Parts: sequence; structure tokens; C-alpha cells
Amino acid sequence: MSNHAVNVSNPQQNTTDDFITEDVLANHSVSSSSGIDIDALLETANDAAVTWVREQHQLDEVIKALAICGRVALDTEFIKRDTYYPRLALVQLNTGDHIYLLDAPQLQLAELWQALSDVDIAIWHACGEDLGIFYLLSGCPPLTNIFDTQIALSYLTGQLQMGYQQALADQLEIHIDKEQSQSDWLQRPLSDEQEKYAIDDVRFLPALYLQIEDKLKAQGLYDYVWADCQLYASDLYEAQHVEDDAMYLSMADYRYTSEQMAILKAIATWREGLARSTNQPRTFVIKKQAVREIVTEKPNSMRELAHKTTMHRSMLRLYGEELLKIVREARSLPPAEHPACLLPPYRSKNKVLSKAVQHAIDEHAKSLKIPANVLMRKKWLSQLYEVIAFDQDISELPQGLKGWRHDWVVNTLIPVIEKHKTELQQGMGIRV
Repeated sequence: MSNHAVNVSNPQQNTTDDFITEDVLANHSVSSSSGIDIDALLETANDAAVTWVREQHQLDEVIKALAICGRVALDTEFIKRDTYYPRLALVQLNTGDHIYLLDAPQLQLAELWQALSDVDIAIWHACGEDLGIFYLLSGCPPLTNIFDTQIALSYLTGQLQMGYQQALADQLEIHIDKEQSQSDWLQRPLSDEQEKYAIDDVRFLPALYLQIEDKLKAQGLYDYVWADCQLYASDLYEAQHVEDDAMYLSMADYRYTSEQMAILKAIATWREGLARSTNQPRTFVIKKQAVREIVTEKPNSMRELAHKTTMHRSMLRLYGEELLKIVREARSLPPAEHPACLLPPYRSKNKVLSKAVQHAIDEHAKSLKIPANVLMRKKWLSQLYEVIAFDQDISELPQGLKGWRHDWVVNTLIPVIEKHKTELQQGMGIRV
């Protein structure tokens, strides 16, 4: 895989012919806006050949197809209900005129991961969990060829998590069945319903992509979407590679004292290691609620651990004494070795700052013709507030505000916040 900087203009250099055979182009009229007849694409989708890939030598055909297809639509089916590591059951690929169903447990997929890294555009819908598995199994660096139709649709609709079923219904007037999503994907053979479900998950993705691409380019938004997709792929990579001793940050609360942060870090690190070594979900070891209860209650005995927390009794018997030891050791650390407390979020009854910031966001979103919740995410705004309130360097901006949003943030939004800096600092509990 090439690990280069994102070139947001590159995807537009691809022609929309990649998914269409010459016969389809010859026999169907095309639309005036995109140059592509969506009905023709759907006919191609319905006529696509379907091949099961169950033996290693069959993977050669898939690799060759990926090398010339330009774009590929893909999805995965996996089971992660009772294990730490997801069990990949199926990989579905649509190269345009051919759909491949890869029987993942029977195959060595190293070459596939590399081939998917090298295609011009890899089209997914809601790729979060799929990419997590990709990174886990492939060992590849962050992908730079992702197009997530869910992200793209947020630009057009303001709906951040539109499902695939709704996307097809809204954009292509196609209705598919999603009842098999939680079925046993490791069973063989798959039922007819499962196989149809798996095929449908990628059959119409190329047409959905082209429909969305046409609308985005007509509004001048394609490059923004492309950049946000690569940002998401990078974020997912980082999330997949969090060190065990940093896992506590996902459960941390700004109200925790430094001692409580030390307890939380110790428990979260222990939980992660145990879950991995026993290949069971983190919540099977101890649920987040029980972790929070231990952090706040600081139990000193098995009796307190049993009565002051909701820790499952079987886990209590197995690991209770070990947990108490972890809590005692964390509490005995000198303050200098405690993790830093989280910065408090901005809260204020005076809404002058919030209204001014929201007005600036709304105005820029309106000028770009995109939803305000796509332009600025709550997490990014909170991080931006921290940068301003604590006089941090502009390089500390979150990654989401360093790309195409950067100039607007620096030249427009930050000056608005600076005008209300005293209110911001007071709202974050900073003495001024």
C-alpha cells in the first residue's frame, strides 16, 4: 500500500464508466447530468455474475479483477458477540460486473488486503467495523482510498448515520431485506436468505456511489467528502491501535480526581489484557458501569466490591481479589505518577458564546450548502474550545479542523471565540 498524503482531487479523474460494460453503454440512454443512466447501472447490477471463492487458487482471479477494476464495492460479515477478536466469515466484493463471495475462514487473505489497498476507490457503507477488522487482520497502514456512502449522504441529508437499507430506498428506490444481519455467518452452507442478503449488500453499492457522486459534484462537495472519508479511515486506524494503557481515556470523566484516574487506568489496562488473552469481549470481563463504580467507590474488601458495584458474581469470584489489589496499588501511587485529569467541558448559562459560534457555523454551512452538523462536529468544537481557553498552539487543533475547514476555522471561527474568551474560560472553570 502507498501511504501518501490525500489528494482530494484525484478521485474526480476517474471516469464513471468503470462499473459499466460497453454493451450497457451502447444499449441505454444516459442522463444529461452525470453521463450515466442509473437504470442501466441497476440492470448491470442485477445481471452481475456471482462467484463463491472457497479455495486459495480461486483468489488469483479476484486479485486480477481488483487490479483493473478502478473501483470496488465491498462489505464483510463477521461475528463478534462472544469473542475479543472478530471472526471474519465472509468478504463480499463487487468489481462492477462480477460479485465475489469470499469464504474467509478457508482462505489466506494477505494478498487480498494489499490488492484492496491499491484500488483507486474502495466503496463501503458505514465502514467503521469493517475497517477495524481490515486493520486488525491486514497490518496495513491507514487506507487512503475510502469512499463511505454513509459519510457522503450526511452531506446531502444531514443524517449522520443513515442505514444502507434507507440509503438504497431514498436514492435508488430499491428495497432490500436486512433481517439476516444478526444470523450465524459462520455456518456452512449459508441459507438462501443469507446468501441473497450478502449479495445485496454489495450488488447496488456501485450504483449508489455513482448517484451520490453525481449529486456531490454538482454541488462542488465531492472533494470535501473524499477528504472526510480519508480522515475517518485514519481515525479508525488510530482507534484500532490504541495502547492498552491508554484505553482508560474512553471511559474517563472530567469529574474524576487524579487518584480516580489512576484507578481507572489500572483497571482498564488490566481488563484489556485479560479480554485479549482469554479472547472474550471486554464487557464479559467487567462492564463499564462496574468499572465506574469501582473508580468512585474505591472498594477495600470483597464485601464492598460485591455490595457497592454491579460486577457479575462469576467474575467477582474469579477476579475479585486481583481487582482489589489493582485498586490498592493504584491508590498507593504518588500523585506525581497519577494520570492527568480531563479538562472540563465548556458549560455556561450565558449563551452569548454558544450563539455566536453557532451563527458562524450556520453561516459557513449555508455558504457551502452543507448541513451544519457535518461542517462542525461536537467533539471538534470541544477540542477547539480547549485550544483557545488554554492558549495552546494552533497545531493542537483536531485533525478534522486541519483539512479543508482549516482556513475558515482560523480566519473566522477562532476570532469569534476569542471575542468571548473570558466567558469560555469561566465556563470551563478556569480562573481569569
